Order: sequence, then C-alpha cells, then structure tokens
Amino acid sequence: MYRFVLTRQWVCLTLIALALIPAMIKLGFWQYHRHEHRVAQNQLIAGNLSAKPVPVTEVTSPGHQVPRSDFWRAVTATGTYDPAHEVVVRMRTDNDDKVGFHVLTPLVLADGRVVLVNRGWVAGGDDPRGYPPVPAAPSGEVTVTGRLKADETSGGSGIKDRKGLPDRQVMLINSAQQAEYLGKSVLGGYMELTAPAPAGGSPEPIADPDHDSIGPHMAYAVQWWLFAAAVPVGWLVLVRREKRDRAAAAADATPEREPQPTA
Repeated sequence: MYRFVLTRQWVCLTLIALALIPAMIKLGFWQYHRHEHRVAQNQLIAGNLSAKPVPVTEVTSPGHQVPRSDFWRAVTATGTYDPAHEVVVRMRTDNDDKVGFHVLTPLVLADGRVVLVNRGWVAGGDDPRGYPPVPAAPSGEVTVTGRLKADETSGGSGIKDRKGLPDRQVMLINSAQQAEYLGKSVLGGYMELTAPAPAGGSPEPIADPDHDSIGPHMAYAVQWWLFAAAVPVGWLVLVRREKRDRAAAAADATPEREPQPTA
C-alpha cells in the first residue's frame, strides 16, 4: 500500500525532511539564545546606567581591559582637559544617523594619568580631509561624569584601522594607541561624556544605549520551531496524497467487465 515510499524519489524526499528538522530546531535555539543574550544585555545596561557613579580610577587602570560587566557603568573623573592632544574619530554617526566625527579629548588627572573622554559628535567641515570645527573643551579643572566603555578594536567593532589618515584623526578609540600618541599613562577604556552638558549643545551628546527593545529573536525562534513541526506534517500530507493519486490511477487503468447476457 505504501511501498512507493521506498522508491528513489521518496527516499530522497524523506532524507531531506529528516535533515531539515534538526537544522530548523538548531536555528530556533540559536535565535532563542540571541534573545536571552539581548535580555541580559538590557538588564546589564539598565543596571549600570542607574548605578551611582564611582571614580573611574576605581574600575580601570592603564592597560586594563574593561570587562563586559562594566560596560556603560557610570563613572566620574576630575582633571584638566588637554586640547592640544585632542583627536577626532572618523565615520561616526549622530542620533539621526548623520555621518561625522566623535571628539576624543584627554583629561589629565591629578596624578598625571589620563582618561580619554568622548565629548560627543560633530559634523564634518567643508574639507573632508581637514580637521572639523570642534567647540573648545572647558578650561581649568573640571569634574565630568560618563559611561565607561571598552577600548575599540577592529575585531570587536568591525572598523578597519586605516593608516595614513589626516593629522589628529583616528578610526578607533583605543587607550593603548592614545598612550603612544600622548607619551603618558592612559587608563584602559574611555568615558562617554554625559555631564556636564556642553554649552550650546555641541559636541552633540551621545544617546544612551538602547536597552528597551528585545528585538525579534524570540519570534524568529518560534517560527523556526513551527517550520520544524510542519516538515513531518507536510511529509504525511504528501504521502497520503500520493497514495490517493496512485489508487485513483489504478482504478482508471482497470477495465470494466461487460455484463454477461442472460439466458
């Protein structure tokens, strides 16, 4: 009755179905784990943003690699800006996705060490290779508050660290590179400035990281699992249809008996 499922065509179809089921289940769990990661990330960001600021020197030091648990942690620093060694970071977008620069200014602490402060976003000038117009950093001793971020690398950010850039322009925010440029001891990571607000709103402050959206990953996971469940159902539907079509074809091929004459 169902011997046709042993034909080459049906064996190939069955093998494909058997391969699709675990693949789709695995894809569903991959999306589910991405959902879990996003939820954990949101909780981390929310907790670190709402935490009481601590001195930056308590959570990082020269050569320190900022761990993920300290990303976006609120920190403070007191020192004097060094505008002579300020640089801009190329190919950065503002809150409206316009491309420009981030302004990276060294803040010299009382002990002579330096923490890098990303003061925010500015637009480029008329000359694409020239130094953009940047509002001057506050003079004298200042106390700033910001979000702690890890050093950027090409591997982690996907940004290629190009050479031969115009003077005082960089592609990545990296404390080791800036320590070499400054000739001073630089704390690992950097601060995204949140306070005090810049006069006139420029540089444009960097917005808080998104920690409300959980993304579509859970919905994608459910979709993959539904697809996996639909494969055997679809296979059974096809088998029943094939059986019905074969039975109908066999009935059509059977000649009808002519009625026997009566005596």
